[in-house]
Amino acid sequence: MRNTEADWDRWPVGDYLAENYRRLHPSDDAVIAHHSAAAGASCRIDAVDRSAACVAYLESQLRDGPDESWLPFHARCRELNPALPADLCTALLRVRVVHGDAREVPPGRYDAASMNFVAESVTTDAGEFADLCAAFIRSVRPGGHLVAAFMENMPSYRLGDGSRWPGYPVDGATVRAVFAPDVTRLTMTRIDADPTLPDYGYTGMVLLTAITDGDGTPAG
Repeated sequence: MRNTEADWDRWPVGDYLAENYRRLHPSDDAVIAHHSAAAGASCRIDAVDRSAACVAYLESQLRDGPDESWLPFHARCRELNPALPADLCTALLRVRVVHGDAREVPPGRYDAASMNFVAESVTTDAGEFADLCAAFIRSVRPGGHLVAAFMENMPSYRLGDGSRWPGYPVDGATVRAVFAPDVTRLTMTRIDADPTLPDYGYTGMVLLTAITDGDGTPAG
């Protein structure tokens, strides 16, 4: 299943959050620690999402205030970056929700970008996975920072409402092969699967940092 064949506007946000983000899991802590420097340095954040359901949720969080379940995540971020605002609502003032396809972001738009559990979780096609990663790289100016997280070896998966969604199994070698030609200072860290999370068939997580290279246009 390719990305366009899934109805992302009907992504079951509530079920996904209930299964994965209503408490701070050990894997969440690992990802936060890995990404904390980039997040703390950001003056403005665009949350880019093509799903109408996800955009509606994100906009409600900015408009009405964040769910209480996000408070432990914010507290952990502040432990790592004390300069972050003490109040989560204040911290979110620098966030803007952008309803759009990340593949259509203009080249070099951002100084830094983060992608978490996206490219490998929205398609079953190897070429499309590579294209999504290339668009992620391309969105950042040369010399900018990339941070990312990937589910390791996760196949297509089913959420609590019974809906099934595409997945492309990747490992560290797969991720390295896609990123290495177009970045410098590539680092990758693997963590084991989190037993406190649902068993979607994945075997761990791959965490990445890199600096964009060249003119910001990934090699063909």
